[in-house]
Amino acid sequence: MAAIEESGGGGKGDGKVRGKKMSTRVDMTPMVDLGFLLITFFMLATTMSKPTSMSLAVPDKTEDQEKDTEPLKASKVLTLFMGENDDVYYLDGVAADDDKAEASLKTTRYGYDLRSVIFASQKRINAANPKDDKGNEAFVVVIKPTPVSTYKNMVDVLDEMAITKSKRYALVDNLTDSEKKLLGDRIKPKN
Repeated sequence: MAAIEESGGGGKGDGKVRGKKMSTRVDMTPMVDLGFLLITFFMLATTMSKPTSMSLAVPDKTEDQEKDTEPLKASKVLTLFMGENDDVYYLDGVAADDDKAEASLKTTRYGYDLRSVIFASQKRINAANPKDDKGNEAFVVVIKPTPVSTYKNMVDVLDEMAITKSKRYALVDNLTDSEKKLLGDRIKPKN
C-alpha cells in the first residue's frame, strides 16, 4: 500500500507546551486504481489508425475493349517522365516527336512544384478546349516511369493526381523511341 507519512511536530526544549500533532496519512491506492482504470478505458475506447491505401481504378481486360477512338492531341496532354533523384521531366502540350520538344522539355520536383505545373496546364488546356459529349474535360496527364525512377516516385505522382483532382490520366510503362532520344542520358541508369 502506498502512503505519504508526515512526522508530527513538537520539538523538545523550546519551553512551550504544544498539542501533539497526529501524523496525516494519505492512502494512494485509490488513485493508482483510478489511473489504471483510465488507462484501460482509453485503450479500449480509442480506435487504432487503419492503414490507408489509394484506390486505383483500372479497366477490365476484355477482348472487345478496343474501340475506334480518335487519338489524343498533344495539345491536350501533359506528359510526365519520372526521372532520377526526384526529378520530373514534362512536356506540356507538345509531343515528343515534335520539333519544339527539345526546347519545351522542362524539369520540376515533386510536391508543390509539380502541383503548380499540373494546375497551370489544366487551366490552360481546359480554357482552350470545350468538354466532350460525356462531360469530360479535355485535360489528360500521361505518366511515364523511366528505368531510373522509383516506386516512391510513382506514389508521389498518383498522390498529385488525387490532390489536383485530375480525373483523366494514364500510366504508360514504355517509352517511344522519340521520347528515349529526347530524354537521352537523363533516364540511363548509372552503374
